[in-house]
Amino acid sequence: MPGRIAAAAALAVLLLAPLQALAGLALLFEPVSGKVLYAEDPDLSWHPASLTKLMTVYVAFGAISRGELTMEDKVICSANANKQPPSKIGLPVGAEMGVGLALRVLLVKSANDVAVMLAEKVGGSEAKFIDQMNAAAERLGMTRTHYVNPHGLPDDRQVTTARDLAILTRAIMKEYPDYADLFALPYVKVGKRRMNNHNSLLRSYIGADGMKTGFICASGYNVVASATRDRVRLVAVVLGARTGQSRRVRASELLDHGFEWYRWKALFARKLDRLPVQQAALAEPATDLHANVCGGRRPASSHRGKR
Repeated sequence: MPGRIAAAAALAVLLLAPLQALAGLALLFEPVSGKVLYAEDPDLSWHPASLTKLMTVYVAFGAISRGELTMEDKVICSANANKQPPSKIGLPVGAEMGVGLALRVLLVKSANDVAVMLAEKVGGSEAKFIDQMNAAAERLGMTRTHYVNPHGLPDDRQVTTARDLAILTRAIMKEYPDYADLFALPYVKVGKRRMNNHNSLLRSYIGADGMKTGFICASGYNVVASATRDRVRLVAVVLGARTGQSRRVRASELLDHGFEWYRWKALFARKLDRLPVQQAALAEPATDLHANVCGGRRPASSHRGKR
């Protein structure tokens, strides 16, 4: 018996050791079962930045599935969409784009003007679409998420958590598997312009197949990253990295750890809906990383929802 206890303790050390140096908000899970393989501050409030667009496309997918929208329908650039700050396509007022192309541009280029164009098309107005986003979040059980815009540009009221983003990611994968390819596109073309995906993991990580990056100064560098190896698909949520490089490295290390230890960790893993809630985190406001990421200033770049 003592030998078995010692062996179990040694295994626990091996399972945890690779991640001890990785501080910050993170969650690693298997989307089919919902089993959580690693979690660090999953309930701490955070600004989603362009990860907001995961909910934007989720609501749009719902409209398509209900027959309220088709990929061939046109979205129109309104004055409201035209005035959005970068990242954007920069279409003139009145210009049109097909829904299918708009979804690709939204996920690859992270275009804020296109997010508003889709919102106005699906909801009838941006405000009504935001109501749909919050209704979807409530229905999915994203209890710590609130949206005030469809793109993720800075607003202190727009918040989420790593747990809630995992819930949303699972819903997208489960309910709309036919759209998986949209999240893995290496680039998109609009006319003669070719725009590469901000998600560098698609180019650097073996098996990477989605999902979305985000950045504003207040949130730092965020990513929801999925990858598949040996018929196992895992998703890493990383929030608050200080640089794009550290975001990529941390997501890669989380995924590597998950694939290496998946069979062992899955035996003991709790599911998302059974993961204990961090009560202390519920009283904490969303962290503002301006001082760490953008030197405490609020420069023009702090209004960019991209990368």
